[in-house]
Amino acid sequence: MHGIIVLMGGFLLDCLLGDPHNPWHPICLIGHLISFLEKEIRHLFPKNQNGELAGGTLLVLLVLVISTVVPILILMAARLLHPYLALVLEMIMCYQLLAARSLRDESMKVYRALHRQDIEGARKAVSMIVGRDTERLDAAGIAKAAVETVAENASDGVIAPMIFIAIGGAPLGFFYKAVNTMDSMVGYKNGKYLYFGRAAAKLDDVMNYVPSRISGLLMVASSVFTSGNAKGAWRIFRRDRYNHASPNSAQTEAACAGALGLQLAGDAWYFGERYHKPTIGDPMRDIEDADIIRANCLMYGASILCLVLCVVIRYILVG
Repeated sequence: MHGIIVLMGGFLLDCLLGDPHNPWHPICLIGHLISFLEKEIRHLFPKNQNGELAGGTLLVLLVLVISTVVPILILMAARLLHPYLALVLEMIMCYQLLAARSLRDESMKVYRALHRQDIEGARKAVSMIVGRDTERLDAAGIAKAAVETVAENASDGVIAPMIFIAIGGAPLGFFYKAVNTMDSMVGYKNGKYLYFGRAAAKLDDVMNYVPSRISGLLMVASSVFTSGNAKGAWRIFRRDRYNHASPNSAQTEAACAGALGLQLAGDAWYFGERYHKPTIGDPMRDIEDADIIRANCLMYGASILCLVLCVVIRYILVG
C-alpha cells in the first residue's frame, strides 16, 4: 500500500498546489547540477567529436547517479526516524515530480491573454512554455503552440513520471526526470550540443519510448470522457504519431489533434531560422483560444486514467 498511497498523494498534492516557483525545487536543483557539471566536464575533454561524446556520456552518468542516490539516502534516513516520515517525504517528492497543475496554470495564462485579445501578453505567456520564436505568432499560432505544449508535456511532465514512480517510487521518478531535464538542456542538434548532448538525447528517447505510446493511448481514451472525437483521436494517432523528428513527441500530439479536430505542428521558427516540420492532424476547423481548455481537459483525463491504471496494476502485483 505504501507505493499506492505515495502515488495517489503526490498526484493529489500536484492538483491542489502545483509547482512552487522557487530555486530550491528539486528539478531546478537538477538543472543547476547539469549546468555546473557541463562547465567542469568540458574542461576535461578535447573539443572534438570523440571528446564531446565522452564528456556528454560522463555528464549523463554523474547526473543520474547523483539525482537517484540523493533521494534514496534521504528516504533511508527518514525511515530510520519513522516509517510515516518516509511516507510523507516520498509523497512530497512525487508531488514535485508531477507537473499537471503547472502545465494547466501556465497554458491558461496564454488562454486568458488571448481571450482578452492581448496578443503581446499572449506571446509573452506562451514564450514561457515553448522553445520556438514567438514574435511572429498571431492569435492562432499562439493558441496552437499552447495546445501542442499541453499535449506533448502530458507525457513527459505527468504520465511518464507517474509510470516510473509506480514502478520504483520517487527515486526512479527522479532518475526519469533527470534524463528528461538533461535532454531539455543539452539534447539539441546544434553546433554546441550535437555530440555533447547525444547521450542525453538518445537515453531520453529510450526512456520515453513506452510511456509516450501509453500516453497517446490514454489521451485517445480520455477523449471519450471529455467530449472529444474519440474516433478522430484514434485515426490521427495511428496515422500521424511519427510525424516528428523525435520518435516520441508526436504520440500525444496526434491523439490531441484528432480529438479536437485540429491540425497541429508544421513549420516553426527557432532562433531566427525557419524549420520545416510535418503537420499533425487535419484542419477540420480553425483553432481558437478555447482549444487550450480542451487540451487541458484531455491532459487531465489521460492523467487520471493513468493514475487508476497504475494503482490497479501495482495493487495486483504488490498488494
